[in-house]
Amino acid sequence: MSEYQLEIKQIVDYPRCRIYRQFIQMLLAEKNIRIGGTSGLFYYTVLCCYANFRTSYKRIDGISYTIRPGEWLCRISEVSEWFRTRFHHQAVDILKELQERHLITYTILGRGKLVKFKINGWSRHNRVLDYNAPCQKESGFFFLPISTANELAGCGKCSEMDALLDMWINTVYNDTQVQGSETGPVVYMRDGSGSPLIGYAELAERWGISKATVARFLKKLRELDFIETLSFPGTHGTAIYLRRYLSTMFEISDVMIDKDEVAMALNIKLDLPEKEENECELPPEVSVSKYLSGVSKSHISVVLQKVAKILAAQGFPCCSCPQIQYKLLPLSPDCQEAILVPTDITKDGELRFLLVMSCNDAKEVFRFEIRLQKGERQ
Repeated sequence: MSEYQLEIKQIVDYPRCRIYRQFIQMLLAEKNIRIGGTSGLFYYTVLCCYANFRTSYKRIDGISYTIRPGEWLCRISEVSEWFRTRFHHQAVDILKELQERHLITYTILGRGKLVKFKINGWSRHNRVLDYNAPCQKESGFFFLPISTANELAGCGKCSEMDALLDMWINTVYNDTQVQGSETGPVVYMRDGSGSPLIGYAELAERWGISKATVARFLKKLRELDFIETLSFPGTHGTAIYLRRYLSTMFEISDVMIDKDEVAMALNIKLDLPEKEENECELPPEVSVSKYLSGVSKSHISVVLQKVAKILAAQGFPCCSCPQIQYKLLPLSPDCQEAILVPTDITKDGELRFLLVMSCNDAKEVFRFEIRLQKGERQ
């Protein structure tokens, strides 16, 4: 029987983003995030959240209405509540602006009390079902074209909610084309560079706001546990990782993001402490091969501590157990899997080690390959 391996990815080449209705409902209930922007990204996404996948029938005030795929009918008061507008005419003005951008078509019915809207091009991005049945509005998902989202984010002044949705829609996970995406879901604005690092000036231009406002947006979203920002010195920029993304999109556990791990993935140099070998002793639970001579003992201690921290953050509880023991062995560039060669071999400045983790020096629990890239000190 053939064996299959499930690999979860959110690739940069896919032209649409899957948006779960439960996520939008959660954003609607989140009153701490402001929405009063002019880009319309949040408003358009909310309307897509309520659009039908199949034909249904709705009876309001004694009149039965047919609602086809991509459409929805509701009271204007409901739309005003979604958009958090004080007056109904403000909600209608937002609908009118989206219609002028050729994103929706709407009609006022029921003597000005009802609105029926249609998402233009709905069938191009979402499957239309032939049978008639009621459509749930708080479960399932819909597809939002990334090109439309980018167009909306860049054509007006983004609110806090618009900025959050823009980052969510432009998040990439486990795609080899984007550095750092294997570490966690990272925001990548699809500029073709392959690097997710971005500056506040770029975000300010994209969202139509000042750099100070960008800093305030990110700080607030970080405090609300929606994002995690990792800033690097110099001109490198900031990497933005999304929290709750994996649990929402793929129903798997979210991962902890380690700054040093991200720096290594993005090829940003890390400085190890300056210590003499005779000033540093390895912990008693760590044993190092006598053939290992490419890295000093002080640096080996720092590397192992960092690796243990990263593994503990990624869900390996044994790394924090006092009974665990570490063995560091050299690997040859030509070896396959766990074949060991007792020489410290470098190739293009890269050192490869095998880290074996054992419980009470008896049972092997895990083994990992560690790669260190030597760089010139500046």
